[in-house]
Amino acid sequence: MVEHTAREAGAGMAADIAEQAAGYERLLTEGLAPIAAVARQVAELSPRFVLFTARGTSDHAALFAAYLTEIRLGIPAGLASPSSITVYGARPDLRDALVVGVSQSGGSPDLTEVVRVARESGAHTLAVTNNPGSPLADAAQLHLDVLAGKERAVAATKTYTAELLALLLFVEGMRTGSGQLDAADRAELDRLPELARTLIEDPTPTQLAARYRFADRLVTTGRGYAYPTARETALKLMETSYLSALAFSGADLLHGPLAMTDPDVPVLAMVGDGPGGRSMSEVLGRLAERRADVLVVGNGEAAGLPAHAVRIGTPAVDERFSPLLDIVPMQRLALALALARGEDPDAPRGLKKVTETL
Repeated sequence: MVEHTAREAGAGMAADIAEQAAGYERLLTEGLAPIAAVARQVAELSPRFVLFTARGTSDHAALFAAYLTEIRLGIPAGLASPSSITVYGARPDLRDALVVGVSQSGGSPDLTEVVRVARESGAHTLAVTNNPGSPLADAAQLHLDVLAGKERAVAATKTYTAELLALLLFVEGMRTGSGQLDAADRAELDRLPELARTLIEDPTPTQLAARYRFADRLVTTGRGYAYPTARETALKLMETSYLSALAFSGADLLHGPLAMTDPDVPVLAMVGDGPGGRSMSEVLGRLAERRADVLVVGNGEAAGLPAHAVRIGTPAVDERFSPLLDIVPMQRLALALALARGEDPDAPRGLKKVTETL
């Protein structure tokens, strides 16, 4: 089971993390037909490009979906800047585009405004939320419910992984055109709940918390499908442990930021089994040259891994599915590290569940 102290601090985040396997089961049963219906409908619309709009944790889920959209569907995709519309009043021509608002609460006014304007500008609109009665869901023509249930902690965990899976099911359903998954994908995804349980019960992340307890800053990195995991890991560490964590794609890390890495700046590298993971070999080799303190997370071979590096292995799955698993030990590391530093990750200072940016 998830380790946490008898004190109340962190109990909510621990419970949310522990529910993720059940969340996967729920989406793969109750959620499959509704998502397939929406995917089939959008596939028939044949959008010429897809624009995602999101904030915070949901922005990382949207980035994952943008990778999927371009790689699996061959449709150009990107992340919208809500400020272009809400602050500067831009009204881009979005005819024949699909605009997808991703938000756990569905309560952020700027995302709702982007979807509303996009709809007026000729776009097809879709909301992906954990709240079908939210303003964002009301503003969009279509809605996907991620079925994560009520969250206890401010820091999002189970809603993030639910967004990842819902978006994956949607994109793969669009790819087939029928909304249904390929049989091979369905068989592998059916393993997700049990694989997630093994990671929830693995003590390694909790044991590693002491390694980073006194760190002042930290770098996370990954490429391709793993890059959103690197970004979400950095956010979780910042908002729960108040640790300065910077996320870079593996490629961008080599273009300058590598200079800041040394034995005193830990690097958490997401390395899956696939093209993105293999492309991290040069990054790991350069980190080894700098004698960086490296933790590798994932199921990739990690060629070039520094001799003194540590590793959290995750189950072998298709690279598309790795983000659904690799983030779990990182959530648990964030939880354990916050507690080790005397913080309460359930209620980070200055934060609330719904951030109402305009």
